Amino acid sequence: MKAVLYEQFNVAPTIKNVPDPTPEPHSVVVKVMATGLCRSDWHGWRGHDKDITLPHVPGHELAGIIETVGKDVTRWRVGDRVTVPFVGGCGACGQCFSGNHQICDNQFQPGFTHWGSFAEYVSLHYADVNLVALPQTIDFATAASLGCRFATSFRAVMDQGKCQAGQWVCIFGCGGVGLSAIMIARAAGAHVIAVDVGQQPLKLAKTLGADIIINSHNHEDVVGAIHEASKDGMDEGVHLSIDAIGHKDVCLTGIKSLRKRGKHVQVGLMVEEGGLAAVPMDLIIANELEILGSHGMQSFRYQDMLNMISTDRLKPQKLIGKKISLEESIEALMTMDQSPPLGVTIIDKF
Repeated sequence: MKAVLYEQFNVAPTIKNVPDPTPEPHSVVVKVMATGLCRSDWHGWRGHDKDITLPHVPGHELAGIIETVGKDVTRWRVGDRVTVPFVGGCGACGQCFSGNHQICDNQFQPGFTHWGSFAEYVSLHYADVNLVALPQTIDFATAASLGCRFATSFRAVMDQGKCQAGQWVCIFGCGGVGLSAIMIARAAGAHVIAVDVGQQPLKLAKTLGADIIINSHNHEDVVGAIHEASKDGMDEGVHLSIDAIGHKDVCLTGIKSLRKRGKHVQVGLMVEEGGLAAVPMDLIIANELEILGSHGMQSFRYQDMLNMISTDRLKPQKLIGKKISLEESIEALMTMDQSPPLGVTIIDKF
C-alpha cells in the first residue's frame, strides 16, 4: 500500500510502498476513505510523543470501509462504514471496565502506538470495543473530522465541563479543537466567548456560534474583558473555560476567567519548553474551582454526538477547511506550526 512514512523525527516524511496490514484476531483492516491532518500529528513527527517507534506512519482521525476482519471479531463485517476514536481501549483493564476507555491502561492509538491512517489501509485493534458505525447520512470527510478534535471537544464541553443551557463558556484558541468546542457549547444552549490572536479564526468562530469574540492582542486585560462580558445578575466570570491551545499563560488566563465554582478544562497539550503551568492555588481554593483534563472520548459516547449531527444540531462539516492529497499532506504536516490551517484539513485522495 501507499503510505506517508518518516524514519527520523523532524525530518521530511516520504511516500513509500509498504506492506498491507493484516488483521490480528481482535482487529480489522479498514480501507481509509478520509483522514484528518491534526496538530497532534505534527507533535508526533517532531518527536514529542513517547509512544512512537520509528519508522512510523502518522494519522489518527479517520473513516473508511472494513476490508478484512480478524477471526475473533463478532460485531463487524466486511463492507461496514466505520470510524474510531483516536484513543482506543483494550476492553479488559480496570479503566475500560469502569467505562473510561479514553484513559485505558493498554490503549491503542492509530498514528501513535501503531501505524496510522496516512495510508491506503490501516489496522484497528480491539475492534469490538472501539469501532463506531457510520450512518449513511454522514460522509467520510465529516466522519474523519470527528475522530480527535471534535470528539475530544464534545467530551470536554459536555462530559467534563457539564455544559448547560444559559451558562457562560469561554474557549481559548480557534483552531480545530476550539471551533468544535464553540459549536458544541452553542448547541448546548450556552453563551460563548471565543479568544484568539487572529482575526480570521475569530470571524469563523463568530459564524459558528460565538456570541462574543476577543482578540487578545488588542486587550491589555483579557481576564477583565471576559468578566465584564459574562456579567449576569450579581455574578461575573464564566462557568466553564477551555484551553484549546495548550500554553501555560492561556491556562492561567482561563482559570482566572472563571466565576466561583467554575470549571477549567485543559485540552491543549503543553509540550514545548516551559510548558508546565503554574496555577493560582489560592484562587482555586477560595472560589472552589475545578481543574480537569480531557483526553479523547469513548466509542460508546459517539451515539449522542452522531444523533446531534443527524438532527442538524451540530454541523461539523462547516469546520472542514480544505481537502488535499496524500502527497500534499507532507508539506502541510511539516508547516502546521508556521501556518496553522483555518478549519480542519482532510486528506481524501490516496
